[in-house]
Amino acid sequence: MPTSISRRLAAAFGVLLMLAPPATGEVIRRLPTADKMVALTFDACETKTPAYLDTRISDYLLSARIPFTIFVSGRFARHNQAALAALSKVDGVELENHSLNHDNHMERLSDAMIRREVADNDALLFAITGGHTRYFRFPAGNTSPRAVKDVEDLGYRVVHWSFESGDPIKDLTPSMLARWVLSKTTPGSILVFHINGRGWATAEALPQIVGELERRGYRFTLLRTLID
Repeated sequence: MPTSISRRLAAAFGVLLMLAPPATGEVIRRLPTADKMVALTFDACETKTPAYLDTRISDYLLSARIPFTIFVSGRFARHNQAALAALSKVDGVELENHSLNHDNHMERLSDAMIRREVADNDALLFAITGGHTRYFRFPAGNTSPRAVKDVEDLGYRVVHWSFESGDPIKDLTPSMLARWVLSKTTPGSILVFHINGRGWATAEALPQIVGELERRGYRFTLLRTLID
Protein backbone atom coordinates (compact mmCIF):
# COMPACT_ATOMS: atom_id res chain seq x y z
CA MET A 1 0.00 0.00 0.00
CA PRO A 2 1.44 3.43 -0.92
CA THR A 3 2.81 5.33 2.06
CA SER A 4 0.58 8.37 1.45
CA ILE A 5 -2.56 6.21 1.56
CA SER A 6 -1.36 4.49 4.72
CA ARG A 7 -0.84 7.83 6.40
CA ARG A 8 -4.28 9.06 5.38
CA LEU A 9 -5.93 5.90 6.66
CA ALA A 10 -4.03 6.15 9.94
CA ALA A 11 -5.08 9.78 10.33
CA ALA A 12 -8.72 8.95 9.57
CA PHE A 13 -8.67 6.08 12.05
CA GLY A 14 -7.25 8.41 14.70
CA VAL A 15 -10.09 10.85 14.17
CA LEU A 16 -12.64 8.04 14.46
CA LEU A 17 -11.10 7.02 17.77
CA MET A 18 -11.44 10.58 19.06
CA LEU A 19 -15.08 10.71 17.99
CA ALA A 20 -16.02 7.34 19.43
CA PRO A 21 -18.11 7.32 22.64
CA PRO A 22 -15.99 7.07 25.80
CA ALA A 23 -15.63 3.51 27.04
CA THR A 24 -17.25 2.47 30.29
CA GLY A 25 -15.00 1.98 33.30
CA GLU A 26 -12.94 5.02 32.39
CA VAL A 27 -12.71 8.58 33.65
CA ILE A 28 -13.59 11.02 30.87
CA ARG A 29 -10.89 13.67 30.64
CA ARG A 30 -11.54 14.99 27.14
CA LEU A 31 -14.52 15.58 24.92
CA PRO A 32 -14.89 13.09 22.05
CA THR A 33 -14.27 15.62 19.28
CA ALA A 34 -11.50 16.80 16.98
CA ASP A 35 -13.21 20.17 16.51
CA LYS A 36 -12.26 23.34 18.37
CA MET A 37 -14.75 22.79 21.16
CA VAL A 38 -14.17 22.97 24.91
CA ALA A 39 -16.30 22.55 28.02
CA LEU A 40 -16.21 25.04 30.87
CA THR A 41 -16.77 23.17 34.14
CA PHE A 42 -16.77 24.48 37.69
CA ASP A 43 -16.60 22.77 41.06
CA ALA A 44 -19.02 24.07 43.69
CA CYS A 45 -17.87 22.31 46.82
CA GLU A 46 -17.79 22.87 50.53
CA THR A 47 -16.24 21.10 53.50
CA LYS A 48 -16.41 22.64 56.98
CA THR A 49 -16.70 26.33 56.07
CA PRO A 50 -19.89 27.46 54.27
CA ALA A 51 -19.26 28.44 50.65
CA TYR A 52 -21.43 30.43 48.28
CA LEU A 53 -21.85 30.75 44.54
CA ASP A 54 -19.44 33.22 42.97
CA THR A 55 -22.04 35.19 41.05
CA ARG A 56 -19.34 37.22 39.29
CA ILE A 57 -18.59 34.06 37.32
CA SER A 58 -22.16 32.89 36.73
CA ASP A 59 -23.43 36.38 35.87
CA TYR A 60 -20.66 36.86 33.30
CA LEU A 61 -21.27 33.50 31.63
CA LEU A 62 -25.02 34.00 31.57
CA SER A 63 -24.73 37.49 30.10
CA ALA A 64 -22.27 36.24 27.47
CA ARG A 65 -24.49 33.21 26.78
CA ILE A 66 -21.61 30.80 27.33
CA PRO A 67 -22.73 27.26 28.29
CA PHE A 68 -21.16 25.84 31.44
CA THR A 69 -21.37 22.92 33.86
CA ILE A 70 -21.26 23.05 37.65
CA PHE A 71 -20.41 19.99 39.73
CA VAL A 72 -22.22 20.53 43.03
CA SER A 73 -21.55 18.92 46.40
CA GLY A 74 -24.31 18.40 48.96
CA ARG A 75 -23.12 20.83 51.60
CA PHE A 76 -22.73 23.56 49.01
CA ALA A 77 -26.19 22.77 47.65
CA ARG A 78 -27.81 23.28 51.05
CA HIS A 79 -26.31 26.77 51.37
CA ASN A 80 -27.14 27.80 47.79
CA GLN A 81 -30.58 26.38 47.13
CA ALA A 82 -32.18 29.48 45.61
CA ALA A 83 -29.23 30.16 43.30
CA LEU A 84 -29.07 26.55 42.11
CA ALA A 85 -32.81 26.41 41.56
CA ALA A 86 -32.58 29.50 39.34
CA LEU A 87 -29.60 28.15 37.36
CA SER A 88 -31.37 24.84 36.79
CA LYS A 89 -33.94 26.65 34.66
CA VAL A 90 -31.30 27.94 32.22
CA ASP A 91 -30.87 25.81 29.08
CA GLY A 92 -27.14 26.51 28.84
CA VAL A 93 -26.31 25.34 32.35
CA GLU A 94 -25.74 21.80 33.63
CA LEU A 95 -25.79 21.01 37.36
CA GLU A 96 -24.02 17.75 38.05
CA ASN A 97 -22.99 15.52 40.95
CA HIS A 98 -19.89 16.14 43.07
CA SER A 99 -20.82 13.87 46.03
CA LEU A 100 -22.73 14.62 49.20
CA ASN A 101 -19.91 15.28 51.66
CA HIS A 102 -16.94 15.98 49.38
CA ASP A 103 -14.69 13.31 50.85
CA ASN A 104 -11.35 13.84 49.10
CA HIS A 105 -10.67 10.11 49.16
CA MET A 106 -13.90 8.47 48.12
CA GLU A 107 -11.87 5.65 46.62
CA ARG A 108 -11.16 4.51 50.20
CA LEU A 109 -14.86 4.23 51.06
CA SER A 110 -16.83 1.00 50.88
CA ASP A 111 -18.94 0.28 47.80
CA ALA A 112 -22.12 1.05 49.73
CA MET A 113 -20.76 4.36 51.02
CA ILE A 114 -19.62 5.44 47.54
CA ARG A 115 -23.05 4.74 46.10
CA ARG A 116 -24.69 6.56 48.98
CA GLU A 117 -22.53 9.65 48.44
CA VAL A 118 -23.71 9.78 44.84
CA ALA A 119 -27.35 8.76 45.26
CA ASP A 120 -28.04 10.94 48.30
CA ASN A 121 -26.55 14.00 46.60
CA ASP A 122 -28.64 13.36 43.51
CA ALA A 123 -31.75 13.18 45.70
CA LEU A 124 -30.81 16.46 47.35
CA LEU A 125 -30.21 18.20 44.03
CA PHE A 126 -33.45 16.79 42.63
CA ALA A 127 -35.33 18.28 45.58
CA ILE A 128 -33.78 21.68 44.79
CA THR A 129 -33.83 21.70 40.99
CA GLY A 130 -36.38 19.09 39.95
CA GLY A 131 -33.79 17.34 37.76
CA HIS A 132 -31.54 14.33 38.13
CA THR A 133 -27.78 14.41 37.56
CA ARG A 134 -26.03 12.28 34.93
CA TYR A 135 -22.31 13.00 35.39
CA PHE A 136 -20.14 12.57 38.47
CA ARG A 137 -16.82 14.13 39.46
CA PHE A 138 -14.80 12.64 42.28
CA PRO A 139 -13.63 15.19 44.87
CA ALA A 140 -9.97 16.10 44.30
CA GLY A 141 -10.02 13.72 41.32
CA ASN A 142 -9.04 10.78 43.54
CA THR A 143 -10.59 7.55 42.32
CA SER A 144 -10.00 3.89 41.49
CA PRO A 145 -11.41 1.36 39.01
CA ARG A 146 -13.64 -0.03 41.76
CA ALA A 147 -14.98 3.41 42.69
CA VAL A 148 -15.62 4.28 39.04
CA LYS A 149 -17.58 1.05 38.60
CA ASP A 150 -19.65 1.81 41.70
CA VAL A 151 -20.61 5.17 40.21
CA GLU A 152 -21.26 3.80 36.74
CA ASP A 153 -23.49 1.09 38.21
CA LEU A 154 -25.79 3.95 39.24
CA GLY A 155 -26.02 5.07 35.61
CA TYR A 156 -23.41 7.84 35.73
CA ARG A 157 -20.42 8.75 33.59
CA VAL A 158 -17.38 9.98 35.51
CA VAL A 159 -16.08 13.28 34.12
CA HIS A 160 -12.92 14.95 35.41
CA TRP A 161 -10.75 17.48 33.52
CA SER A 162 -8.02 17.64 30.91
CA PHE A 163 -5.58 19.57 33.13
CA GLU A 164 -5.69 21.45 36.41
CA SER A 165 -6.22 25.19 36.12
CA GLY A 166 -4.66 25.85 39.53
CA ASP A 167 -7.26 28.48 40.43
CA PRO A 168 -7.36 27.52 44.15
CA ILE A 169 -3.79 28.90 44.45
CA LYS A 170 -4.17 32.21 46.24
CA ASP A 171 -1.14 33.99 44.76
CA LEU A 172 -2.05 33.08 41.18
CA THR A 173 -2.92 36.33 39.42
CA PRO A 174 -5.68 36.58 36.77
CA SER A 175 -3.11 37.07 34.00
CA MET A 176 -1.08 34.07 35.18
CA LEU A 177 -4.20 31.92 35.31
CA ALA A 178 -5.29 33.04 31.84
CA ARG A 179 -1.86 32.41 30.31
CA TRP A 180 -1.63 28.94 31.82
CA VAL A 181 -5.10 27.83 30.71
CA LEU A 182 -4.69 29.26 27.22
CA SER A 183 -1.31 27.54 26.82
CA LYS A 184 -2.79 24.14 27.70
CA THR A 185 -6.18 24.23 25.96
CA THR A 186 -6.59 22.08 22.86
CA PRO A 187 -9.66 20.82 20.94
CA GLY A 188 -11.79 18.70 23.25
CA SER A 189 -10.38 20.11 26.50
CA ILE A 190 -12.54 19.92 29.61
CA LEU A 191 -11.55 22.97 31.66
CA VAL A 192 -12.00 23.06 35.44
CA PHE A 193 -12.32 26.05 37.76
CA HIS A 194 -14.03 26.77 41.08
CA ILE A 195 -17.23 28.77 41.47
CA ASN A 196 -17.43 28.56 45.27
CA GLY A 197 -15.25 31.55 46.14
CA ARG A 198 -12.10 29.40 46.16
CA GLY A 199 -11.13 30.21 42.60
CA TRP A 200 -9.37 33.35 43.69
CA ALA A 201 -8.57 34.80 40.25
CA THR A 202 -11.16 33.00 38.15
CA ALA A 203 -13.78 35.75 37.88
CA GLU A 204 -11.18 38.23 36.62
CA ALA A 205 -9.39 35.77 34.32
CA LEU A 206 -12.43 34.17 32.72
CA PRO A 207 -13.28 36.99 30.27
CA GLN A 208 -9.66 36.93 29.07
CA ILE A 209 -9.76 33.16 28.61
CA VAL A 210 -13.14 33.11 26.86
CA GLY A 211 -12.29 36.05 24.62
CA GLU A 212 -8.97 34.62 23.48
CA LEU A 213 -10.40 31.15 22.88
CA GLU A 214 -13.18 32.64 20.79
CA ARG A 215 -10.58 34.62 18.84
CA ARG A 216 -8.80 31.33 18.15
CA GLY A 217 -12.01 29.85 16.78
CA TYR A 218 -13.09 27.78 19.78
CA ARG A 219 -16.72 27.15 20.73
CA PHE A 220 -18.07 26.22 24.15
CA THR A 221 -20.34 23.26 24.77
CA LEU A 222 -22.22 21.44 27.50
CA LEU A 223 -20.96 18.00 28.41
CA ARG A 224 -24.19 16.30 27.39
CA THR A 225 -24.00 17.73 23.88
CA LEU A 226 -20.98 15.59 22.99
CA ILE A 227 -20.66 12.89 25.64
CA ASP A 228 -24.22 11.63 25.25
